[in-house]
Amino acid sequence: MAKDYLDQPYHALRRADRAMADDDQIRLYLHRAAYGALAVVHDGQPFINSNLFAYDEANRAIYIHTAHVGRTQAIFASTDGAPLSVCFSTFSMGRMLPADEALEFSVEYEGVTVFGEGRLVEDEEGMRHALQMLLDKYAPHLRPGRDYRPIVEEELKRTAVFRIDIRQWSGKKKEESPSFPGAYHYPLEP
Repeated sequence: MAKDYLDQPYHALRRADRAMADDDQIRLYLHRAAYGALAVVHDGQPFINSNLFAYDEANRAIYIHTAHVGRTQAIFASTDGAPLSVCFSTFSMGRMLPADEALEFSVEYEGVTVFGEGRLVEDEEGMRHALQMLLDKYAPHLRPGRDYRPIVEEELKRTAVFRIDIRQWSGKKKEESPSFPGAYHYPLEP
C-alpha cells in the first residue's frame, strides 16, 4: 500500500537519505542562508513573501521585515495579535547534474523548511532587536554609531517586523562528488 503523505508530520521528509544530519546543520544553514520565503494563508488564499531574514538561535525564532503597510502586514494585523500558522523556507542551489536519461537529471541543493507561529512584533525593544540582527547579518563589517546612524524611532514607525517562533523544522541536502561527470553551474556562461 502506498504511503499516505497527508498523514505524515509536516516536517517529515520523503527522502530521509537526504535529511541534514542533525539540528546543528539546520542551525548553521539558517545562519548563512541569504534569503527565504514566508508562506501564510488568509481567507483561504495562500500568500508568499520572499525576504531577507535573520535567525535568532537563542530564541528559536526567525525575523523578517517589510514596510509598515502592505499585504503581509495586513494579514498579520488581521489576527488581532493572535499567532498565525506559517511556513518559512530557504533554499540554495548547487551544480546541475546531467544524466544519460532525462528523468535522471538532478541538482545539488541545500534547504530548510520551518513550521511555526508568526506574529507582528510591536514592542520597540523587540523591533530594534530584530532589525539589528538583520543589519548584523547582512552588513557584519559595519557597526551602528560608527559606520551608520543607529535605528531611530521614526524608522520603526515605517517598518513592520515579524517573528516566527519555530515549532518544527527539517533540512535537506544533496551534494555529489566534485568530479561528478558533466556537472555545471546554472546558468551556463555564453
